Amino acid sequence: AIGDVHGCFAELLALERRIIADATGVAGEKWIVTLGDYIDRGPASAQVVDHLMAPPPADFRRICLLGNHEQMLLDFLAAPRANPYLLEYGGWETAQSYGLNTSAGINLTGLARDLRGRMPPEHLQWLEQLPIALSVPGYIFAHAGIRPGLTLDEQSDQDLLWIRQPFLDSLASQAGTIVVHGHTPVAEPEQTAARINVDTGCFATGRLTAVRIDAGGGVSFLFNR
Repeated sequence: AIGDVHGCFAELLALERRIIADATGVAGEKWIVTLGDYIDRGPASAQVVDHLMAPPPADFRRICLLGNHEQMLLDFLAAPRANPYLLEYGGWETAQSYGLNTSAGINLTGLARDLRGRMPPEHLQWLEQLPIALSVPGYIFAHAGIRPGLTLDEQSDQDLLWIRQPFLDSLASQAGTIVVHGHTPVAEPEQTAARINVDTGCFATGRLTAVRIDAGGGVSFLFNR
């Protein structure tokens, strides 16, 4: 499972090469789960989306989850005046990656219209259909985490995309289920009894992290460099 990419295309390609090499000789089904936040802040959001939409590496299945930044982009395109996405959350870089000149002033409605016109329709369709969580035996994958004490079906989209506390302070797993997430940048990947965090702030650090979880439960970390 790969943490927040945030427009860091070269780092994503490098990490995928590491994942492919690491999985050489591993039998059985192999998945690459990306935990959301593919866009904003870094320089190459459009290229990242294009890559993730393409077929996965040979012998892998790829599952891409929704992050809060993808949701903010969709919300901005739907209601630009009510949404400060471009100004506060790194959306300028996404607009620029789609070839939009963002130096002409800040008319949010016009920018939203122009950005929608620049984005390939298939990119928007892909973003709109991203699932918000993935559950497999022993693990839940979600961008930000879960609200402790609730089942996955009871979680709100807001929490799955945005939660920090009280999730980050939870020490015990929920019914033996570990949550794999990003959203909250850390200097090193975190692993506790309750959760695994693989957001190492790539747009600022140049370090993109993945966690490898074996069928038998073994956990190890891979980095782009």
